[in-house]
Amino acid sequence: MPPPRIEIDPSTARALSQRIAVEQKESRLPSVAAGVTRKGALVWADARGTVDGRADGVAADPDTQYRIGSITKTFVAVAVMRLRDEGRVDLDDRVEDHVTGTDFGRVTIAQLLSHASGLQAETDGPWWERTTGGDWSDLTSPSPVQRLRAGRRYHYSNVGYGALGELLARAHGIPWHEVVARDLLAPLGMTRTTTRPDGKAAQGLAVHPFADLLLAEPEHDGGAMAPAGQLWSTVEDLARWAVLLGGDTGDILRPDTLDEMLEPQVVSDLPGQAWTSAHGLGWQVWNHEGTRYAGHGGSMPGFLAGLQVDVESGDGAVWFANSTTGMKPFGRDLVTMLGEREPLEPAPWHSGGSSADAIEIVGIWHWGPAVTIVRAMGDGDLALGVPGEGRGARFRSVGDGSWVGLDGYYAGEPLRVVRDEAGSVSHLDLASFRYTRLPYDPARDIPGGVDDAGWR
Repeated sequence: MPPPRIEIDPSTARALSQRIAVEQKESRLPSVAAGVTRKGALVWADARGTVDGRADGVAADPDTQYRIGSITKTFVAVAVMRLRDEGRVDLDDRVEDHVTGTDFGRVTIAQLLSHASGLQAETDGPWWERTTGGDWSDLTSPSPVQRLRAGRRYHYSNVGYGALGELLARAHGIPWHEVVARDLLAPLGMTRTTTRPDGKAAQGLAVHPFADLLLAEPEHDGGAMAPAGQLWSTVEDLARWAVLLGGDTGDILRPDTLDEMLEPQVVSDLPGQAWTSAHGLGWQVWNHEGTRYAGHGGSMPGFLAGLQVDVESGDGAVWFANSTTGMKPFGRDLVTMLGEREPLEPAPWHSGGSSADAIEIVGIWHWGPAVTIVRAMGDGDLALGVPGEGRGARFRSVGDGSWVGLDGYYAGEPLRVVRDEAGSVSHLDLASFRYTRLPYDPARDIPGGVDDAGWR
């Protein structure tokens, strides 16, 4: 079943519908369909145009299927991360540990997921997006090669996701799309997401650049390259995937695994441009004027698609068009419009309580002469300074009186509470740095000692 609908103000709905109507008209798109999600629900959905681009054709609607192209990769990536969480693969495993017989077997699973493998972008054969694909042996005869040193930089590789699809198939003993259908689509009720068009579906079209003419694009099975862009979906179905990306992972994915997938692994760095986009483990991530977004774009001949979620608020958008080119990535506009017209209320503050271990170390501390404050947070964590600024970071208890860094400079680093002979807190030892209640407190064990003359 699609996510439930909740009501938004009618004026907001009209403004969103106006936005896609303008996009369909100005970008000369045969049809456009889009939806917006909030708090686990599809709060608005609409469509403009016709499925075949004819004025008297069948009108598109939120249940019309469109090919979602590379958004398919996010399903493959989640399925791979589920294998990791089950202990069946490790992200540092080499491809050849699970899929033998290639010339790129030394690259890791993590590098394939994040497009950091350096593997060639496309196949050696004909334009795979417009021709029926063969099986894995066809794709690897001859074997794809690395264009760049693994780990050097971001280099988008459709072939790499073909390899991840083969990895899923060998791990489960069934084709990759059956894994996705069984483990992801069925539990989420995504009955309108399929590998081939099923039921009401838009015709893939190319729009002539200089005339109001249309050309039908071919539809086919990508074979071994299908994991890179085969799936079809609808607004109502893909909205459930946006809800998952917004944090409602249910039994599909551990929340901390989703967080890991959204950590930037490699940036898209173009000469002369400030970078604002990166790639995580299967998901694209963007930093737009300080707001973090995650999702993925998709394109195949005849189709364009997008999914984007505001990571902090969870608001998201999905959008589709049946045109090879022309549609702007306007989903962020839809999310922004919803947020500006109907801002989310902040969660009310309340006393969350703090452990005795945390309360004992809150307050002012000094790293040398630098002053910082340790605060107990309502969720049981500690905040050193301002997380995200300088060396500010959050810490979580590991249960033995010690803490571990969650982000920033101290991510993964230990914070140890050192006590004196009386059992009182003497100082904090953070990744070898010494924090004391007074600047360079001479009564504490300061590495390198404290000048006998003291402050003068």
